[in-house]
Amino acid sequence: MPGSRPRSDDPTLGELFVTVTRAMHRHSREALSDLGLTPASARALRVLGGSQRSLRMSELAQRLRIVPRSATTLVDALERDELVERHPDENDRRSVRVHLTIPGSQLLDRMRQARYGAADQLLSTLPAEDQEVLRRVLLTLDDELRDPAGQTPPAGEDPPAGEDPPDGQDLPAGQ
Repeated sequence: MPGSRPRSDDPTLGELFVTVTRAMHRHSREALSDLGLTPASARALRVLGGSQRSLRMSELAQRLRIVPRSATTLVDALERDELVERHPDENDRRSVRVHLTIPGSQLLDRMRQARYGAADQLLSTLPAEDQEVLRRVLLTLDDELRDPAGQTPPAGEDPPAGEDPPDGQDLPAGQ
């Protein structure tokens, strides 16, 4: 097959997929670092940006799968950078809600562009016909991964309970 190289270890398709996924995460982390973001802060921005409303701190912690104290530390840093704001919950004085600021939304857009750009750069090394084959395969997998209602989790949200998040997404806040 053109472009293939002999391998002595003959990795499985699953092993190759995991290896490439890790490389893509590494490229993504580098792109996020260039924007001054940690994986944890980027993930928090994605969760907040994917929500239709502001989130209670406890909801944010739950969606990030971190303890509330870590969510507080993470939001403190994002608030210091003026990327999020806290405001009292109108229905519960004891609760605080968090939402993206305009600069936070703008950074989220730049973050998405950087992440997709890093992925596109890596995939651009493939010949056009291989890119089209990969596109069809990934669309098929995407269809298979959707829940019965045809929904995939919004960007930054965790996979369903019992499934492992991609490498680098389960890091403690601030890492």
